[in-house]
Amino acid sequence: MNNALKIDFISDVVCPWCAIGLAGLNTALERIGPAARVDLTIHPFELNPNLPAAGQVHLEHITEKYGITADQARVNREQIRARAAAVGFTMNRDDDSRVYNTFDAHRLLTWAKEKNVQAELKLVLLKAYFTDGKNIADRDVLVQLAKGAGLDGIEAGEILASDRFAQDVKAEEALWAQRGISSVPAVVVNDRYLISGGQPPEVFEEQLRGILAGADTE
Repeated sequence: MNNALKIDFISDVVCPWCAIGLAGLNTALERIGPAARVDLTIHPFELNPNLPAAGQVHLEHITEKYGITADQARVNREQIRARAAAVGFTMNRDDDSRVYNTFDAHRLLTWAKEKNVQAELKLVLLKAYFTDGKNIADRDVLVQLAKGAGLDGIEAGEILASDRFAQDVKAEEALWAQRGISSVPAVVVNDRYLISGGQPPEVFEEQLRGILAGADTE
């Protein structure tokens, strides 16, 4: 019986649908339980690679980037808040929240993969940004968050003060772009199947069970 699920989760830390999608995916995997052997890897995608260290006010950023009005942005934000709540994730964003550059966060996530705590750090980063409103471009903040995920704070600080993992992040971003990933979240299963968007648990569960069933017949 082939019950392996190799899952590549391509996402950004400041992407609300990525937070929703990861929560939905994790719930689906809990429901599937021991029926699957899961190998989950999180890969970098930068929605706003050119943002300065200070970031940008959320409402200003959204209206400029997507060409929508402030009222439309607020309606979208409330819809996202409700979708997040439905999967147990708290969004505390408002007009004055800020959007930040995530390159350093992705460097730490690459390091965390080596330490086998990548999933833990990803959840810590998402909560820090969306729920607690922390500046995840601030290196002191990132060190504390790394420690919260079980990583060594001194080594985290050394990594952030250097260019370690910078080329790894850029290479991964280029690889997934070459594979056609242009929006996130993107969930690639067993190198063959793509599940796009912040899907609810039911959709992930149905798709993953279907992949498992197909694998059994191959």
